[in-house]
Amino acid sequence: MGLSMDTIFITNDELRAKTADEAGVDRIMVDLEVLGKPERQRGLDTVISRHTIADLRQLRPEVKRSLLMVRVNPVHENTEEEVEACIGAGADILMLPMFTHANEAREFIETVNGRARTCLLLETSQALVRIDEILRLGGIDEVHIGLNDLHLSLKLDFMFEIIAGGLADYLANCIRDSGLRFGIGGVARLGPATLDPELILSEHVRLGSSQVILSRDFHRIFAEYPEDRSVAIFRSEVEKLRACVDRFRTSSPETLLSNSQKLKLAVRQIVEERRATRLAALQTS
Repeated sequence: MGLSMDTIFITNDELRAKTADEAGVDRIMVDLEVLGKPERQRGLDTVISRHTIADLRQLRPEVKRSLLMVRVNPVHENTEEEVEACIGAGADILMLPMFTHANEAREFIETVNGRARTCLLLETSQALVRIDEILRLGGIDEVHIGLNDLHLSLKLDFMFEIIAGGLADYLANCIRDSGLRFGIGGVARLGPATLDPELILSEHVRLGSSQVILSRDFHRIFAEYPEDRSVAIFRSEVEKLRACVDRFRTSSPETLLSNSQKLKLAVRQIVEERRATRLAALQTS
């Protein structure tokens, strides 16, 4: 429970990147992934980034404290060129999404060849089943469990079923046993939300997670407040999140287990509500 909690903010906007950097966010992520994403997430309330290598080059001199992270495309015919361009533009960490076989992860790791840190984004049912083989590969620096695409791959109703149903416990145990750091999904600002962010952060601590993505809710700060206030508000929200994590790190195992049960109940209720809404829509169609 002594691991730090690295925060990740996805943006290609200079002002937002500088704000996050100054607010103490640990990583700024440029998101290059587009291959297959529109098809996977068609009709869903998700955001598909349209970031470029040029964005990475533009942010590099502006980001002073944070590490620059890049989510590349899944392994494809131009993976080598893409990796070379990212490293040449100053990426500190490269993240591989949507892999299904150990061979894909191996190809990615060998292409990076130690010139940047490697993060495997585990978000397919195939990678879930093959996790032991994948984790035996050398050259992995960390793993991130991607809740959104993994829940789509498993045909679940709500991404946090992966945590509430015990899959996150299984994966966390596997990854911890391999000696790697790992993160899980994302989190919104503390306060009212579909699922209480405090319960999510409590689960991060219970499971031993060491990184989390700041969800698009953090981007809403820049729309909700004028520029001269958004920087301070953003910093305040990040500090509140860190204070929450620190509080849970000093909580008893019983408290964390109690919070885990509360999260499971809340997820079950959300799933039942979504199922009821879907059934009602079918009956009226």
